[in-house]
Amino acid sequence: MKVDLAYGRGQLSVDLPDDRVTVIRPSNHPGLPDEKTAVLAALQNPISARPLLESIGPSDRVCIAFTDITRATPNQRIIPWLLEHIRHSPRENLTLLNQLGSHRPNTRRELEQMLTPEVVARFRVLNHEPENPKELVQLGATRDGTPALISRHLVEADRRIITGFIEPHFFAGFSGGPKGIMPGCAGLKTIISNHGARHIGDPRAAFGVTEGNPLWEEMRDIALRVGPSFLLNVSLNEQKQITAVFAGDLLEAHKAGCEYVRRSAMQKVKSPFEIVVTTNSGYPLDLNLYQGVKGMSAAARIVQERGTIILACECREGVPPGSPLDQLLRSASSPEQILTMLATPGFVRPEQWQAQIQALIQRKATVLVHSSLPDDVIRACHLSACHDIRAAVLDGLERAGPRARVAILPQGPLTIPYLG
Repeated sequence: MKVDLAYGRGQLSVDLPDDRVTVIRPSNHPGLPDEKTAVLAALQNPISARPLLESIGPSDRVCIAFTDITRATPNQRIIPWLLEHIRHSPRENLTLLNQLGSHRPNTRRELEQMLTPEVVARFRVLNHEPENPKELVQLGATRDGTPALISRHLVEADRRIITGFIEPHFFAGFSGGPKGIMPGCAGLKTIISNHGARHIGDPRAAFGVTEGNPLWEEMRDIALRVGPSFLLNVSLNEQKQITAVFAGDLLEAHKAGCEYVRRSAMQKVKSPFEIVVTTNSGYPLDLNLYQGVKGMSAAARIVQERGTIILACECREGVPPGSPLDQLLRSASSPEQILTMLATPGFVRPEQWQAQIQALIQRKATVLVHSSLPDDVIRACHLSACHDIRAAVLDGLERAGPRARVAILPQGPLTIPYLG
């Protein structure tokens, strides 16, 4: 059996024994025949909200928040269509704000790639600055008392439009919706508080769970403090085509989108597998190892205790090198030491949530990584390099015995398997 794994801008073809392999994919949804018409129709007939044009006055300051380079949102299509739709608004009243969260700023070239050169040349396009106090406004506090800081561009706008796409998320339930504001446009201190060890360790902070998930509920509550926001989210298939559009009230439109995505992405399996091969959905979601933890998390849901996870994640941007995650992983001697450090009162680090989730996965299974990373970098991250996925699978099957089975997630976290 040959299986094509999403990897970078292309695919990896792996030949595996078909009598012991189960391929798990999301339910297929065809791309919309006319994406632009569907987006404009959703803006004109939103969920639990007035049509977008009716809510924007001629002098209103409008802030459009869009997802960054690590997300698969088709910004280069939906943002120009959105701007065309609200073309009655003067350009000087429009700000496009990049939802970086704690990620690195995107370069002008990347912004042109994401939004088109024409949009970047004509409109005010800004990277969110999560560590610049002059660019943040406090809106109360998080549950642990940390200031809840949000970009002033979003807070001070008369109208807010939050764009993005919806997929299952490994600790926030689903992407999209309130996440475009918090953490997308939040201060770093606020993000660290929300993504703290207690929230990340909560069993309800998981794929497909929003209500009852303390981490998502805090995101929601802080996002609502900004004031009313209009949502424009889409869902995508494996070819990154738009399959549905969800526009309107921040919560109600997002809820409708989550249920649509849940039906396609969540796939039930009967029992765990000794080996699970996963990806991180290819470019741009597999740009770095930080994002690759999502693919590990999808696999961990169905891997047997003491089993093996093989992650195919290109990581063309490294961990990234020198990032908070890179530094935290290198500062520890093992995954268990990372968990010990995070359990120490007062120990807080940026991006600790990815290290925590990786370490918890490694308590359950061995994790091998097939990537462009040098072996010494992978070892420094407490992982093992996998240069040949087929050979690693065959070796794992031989060691696990004649009844051992393999699951393949060709699209990684776009498919969320669960035992049932």
